[in-house]
Amino acid sequence: MKDAITKIVLAAAAKAFDNGLLISDEFPKIEFEEPKYEGQGDISTNFAMISASVQKMAPRKIAEAVTSFIETAPEIGSDTIKSGLIKKVEIAGPGFINFFLCDEAWHSIIKRVFIEDKGYGSSDIGEKRKVQVEFVSANPTGPLHVGHGRGAAVGDVTGNILAFAGFDVQKEYYINDSGRQINTLGKSVWLRLLEQEGKEIDFPTNCYQGDYIKEFAKEILLEKGNGLLKKEESEAISECAKYAAGHILQGIKDDLKDFGVEFDQWFSEQSLFDSPADGSSLVQKTIDDFQSKEIVYEKDGALWFNTEKYGDEKDRVVVRSNGVTTYFASDIAYHIEKFDRGFNRVIDVWGADHHGYVQRINACIDAGGRNSSEQFDVILVQLVNLLRGGKPCAMSTRAGEFVTLKDIVAEVGKDAARFMYLSRSYDSKLDFDLELAKEKSNNNPVFYVQYVHARISSILQKAEDEGLISKQNIEWHEDLNTFINNLREKEEIKLIKILSLFGENVEKSAQTLHPHVIFTYLMTLAQAFHSYYNKHKVITDNKELSIGRLCLVTAVKKVIRNGLGLFGVSAPERM
Repeated sequence: MKDAITKIVLAAAAKAFDNGLLISDEFPKIEFEEPKYEGQGDISTNFAMISASVQKMAPRKIAEAVTSFIETAPEIGSDTIKSGLIKKVEIAGPGFINFFLCDEAWHSIIKRVFIEDKGYGSSDIGEKRKVQVEFVSANPTGPLHVGHGRGAAVGDVTGNILAFAGFDVQKEYYINDSGRQINTLGKSVWLRLLEQEGKEIDFPTNCYQGDYIKEFAKEILLEKGNGLLKKEESEAISECAKYAAGHILQGIKDDLKDFGVEFDQWFSEQSLFDSPADGSSLVQKTIDDFQSKEIVYEKDGALWFNTEKYGDEKDRVVVRSNGVTTYFASDIAYHIEKFDRGFNRVIDVWGADHHGYVQRINACIDAGGRNSSEQFDVILVQLVNLLRGGKPCAMSTRAGEFVTLKDIVAEVGKDAARFMYLSRSYDSKLDFDLELAKEKSNNNPVFYVQYVHARISSILQKAEDEGLISKQNIEWHEDLNTFINNLREKEEIKLIKILSLFGENVEKSAQTLHPHVIFTYLMTLAQAFHSYYNKHKVITDNKELSIGRLCLVTAVKKVIRNGLGLFGVSAPERM
């Protein structure tokens, strides 16, 4: 629709220039918006305002010049109006051009939904550019908790939307299987194992407290016997760490799969430190390369990255004076390695508490020869407040008493969990109410949207039972144009207008990296359908009208399915 009107406006502007009403034949890219009020038309453009500096004229005069040809020129105005696109054009305020479209102009949207089907709303703005989305990446030191669930939903759906918008997307999990926290995990299991062997242990508060640590200690004793007790403590701790981390990682994979999240790549942090037979580790190579370029320098026996030069608040240590690398060293190597794999753009999904880390990663990307402002994005996900019936649930991690993602999925189901996590923009804190997520009512957003799909399935089944259609899935044929031309009600046109905006919202979501855009769209479409259904019967005594309305609701069903599909949420036939 907007493409068609763009051509009309540009043709009219060219005609105005040819007739001496405009000074220049250079026209800006046309921008459209949906008018806030019904009386302002269907589509509005600020073309006249953004042309004023070039035309050196008042915007209203530009609008008058352009619209005079839209209304009067046979090759533009009359033919267009006859074709059923534009009903009238008005100038508003300082020079907005408002277009009022004929009802018939919207009917082609239904055909497009039918023809494109599962591809409706997709885009090619990504131009197959390679994008990596890295998310969750929780340390394999314990089960995934409620907060991880939100990051998982945001990262997974962001990847889905980017792929639907034409990007070549790879989803990755970075396994933090090296360093202090893994050693702490091994020590925690080792100490619990010693406890179970009757030794009196003063268990440190900085070790992992959960009952799962005790379970790992029991399992290791059963599997290995007390032979582990005869080994050197450092070796025993290393074995405990390897055993526990491996089992925890498998649990993480299982929990994410049950949540509907699967990764294309699981990347081991340890691989960055492993030295191939023919050379240094990737971390060491990166440090050596940066030293040769004087990006990394020595001071007080340590090696420092000159991050301040690249916009960070201060320089950062990459190798301590004792020769031990910092987490930042592996992060530098990892992010440079991502681009070396051929990704044009890298997106990291982090918890909001990591906001201070963004600039130093920007610095390492810029130092590595890429442009962080164009090629690197960080999605910072805010905290989740878990509620039950409006009251906070205890989620203390200090004693290991936390609600896991597995608990959430088991209680409310994958669909409700994913949809609730995405029901609020990730840059705002989220209240996740378990009881609300289980409600079979319109108060529950996932039920509200899924019920549209199920209700339309029920309508189509009834139409099939009554002989109006031969099967529930109506297949498009040109004869249906006759039936959809009966769609004249205000609520019908409103529904079609909303259907026409799905692709726009997909592109907006992909460009802003905000999956919540799709949530808002689905809620808007569901509300419009419920309103329409409450006011108008789909199956009426008029067969032609009934078939037209069945086409409309089928189109709604298809778009709901496509939108829910981006969220990894099912579209049920019955509820």
